[in-house]
Amino acid sequence: MVAPPLAPFIGDELDLSKALTGALTTLPILMLAIGAMPGSLAIARMGPRNTLAMAMVVMAVGSAARGLVPDTASLLVASAVMGFGVAMMQPALPALLPRWLQPHHLAIGSAIYMNGMLMGEFIGAGITLPVLMPLLDNSWRATLIAWSLPALLIAAALFLPRRDLARPTRKMAWLPDWKNPLTLKLGLLLGLSGSMFFGLNAYMGNLLEQQGQFDRLSEALFSYNIAQVFASLIMLKMARLWVGRRTLIVVMASLSIAGTVGTITLDGWWSIASATLMSFVAGILLILLVALPPLLVSSEETGRLSAGTFLVGYTMAFTVPMLGGLLADSTGDVRHALMVMIAYSLLVLPLAFTLDLKRQKGQPEG
Repeated sequence: MVAPPLAPFIGDELDLSKALTGALTTLPILMLAIGAMPGSLAIARMGPRNTLAMAMVVMAVGSAARGLVPDTASLLVASAVMGFGVAMMQPALPALLPRWLQPHHLAIGSAIYMNGMLMGEFIGAGITLPVLMPLLDNSWRATLIAWSLPALLIAAALFLPRRDLARPTRKMAWLPDWKNPLTLKLGLLLGLSGSMFFGLNAYMGNLLEQQGQFDRLSEALFSYNIAQVFASLIMLKMARLWVGRRTLIVVMASLSIAGTVGTITLDGWWSIASATLMSFVAGILLILLVALPPLLVSSEETGRLSAGTFLVGYTMAFTVPMLGGLLADSTGDVRHALMVMIAYSLLVLPLAFTLDLKRQKGQPEG
């Protein structure tokens, strides 16, 4: 998330087009889908902790390499490597929970690590320009490198806990179980949350400019992104009560759609407030969905279910906003991009009513 605030400086030095500048943010999202399967394979062969440590090293190397690149092509390659590392982290985190936590702590464990991720995103995006960059002689290259190095320390710290309550069997399946309806349902619903959050984040500037309130962009983006932090804080308190409840998934998905509709139909601050509401409930929905695999399947199956969910979810989170952007380019109305996201969300919303959130038969606790 430090790429968006640094994008103007990177674009000026490397002479990037608007599309390539946007790719600095969207390419890692695409890699979240592409890297889900290698992450699942690594979990089956190496275990989730080793996979997570390796993924963080890959992420750190790719991220730091962005600060050393000489041209656009190498910048995109480095961004893809970084995104690949992040992608491998995604299924490793939920797969690690049953090995470190008792079954009754799985929901709060999911809320804690999601809170950490969202806080990290907000802090990274928020203090890069006003704090870190001035300390590094206003160098975007040094700033990228500085943000990357702490990941190496965290990778080493992963080996400090000794508990491993559910050691993997010697042979573990790693390909998604497409016969399990949860894989596709959770993935498509994750795509609902991701496509609207990432999509509206990407088109916020264009939408406000079309509405004649571009001068409010910085305040709008601040409230929009901090809303997800508040969502994660709420989930720290409510995770044990809320995770695993189908009704809440339906409510949060419906409110996400309503918030996006309000963003394009309301005016002034009401439009920004509606976008902020969408970000808040989409953040809660995200945690409700990613916390489910450890609760519904055994520790050996958690990685492949999470990987399948992320594969589908992030593919849609990248594809749907992109298709919306193509439509908006052809019509000249940015609202049409958001309408595509709304249409997708309405199509997959009924899946939330059909979720079976009981622990699957034959799956031991923890």
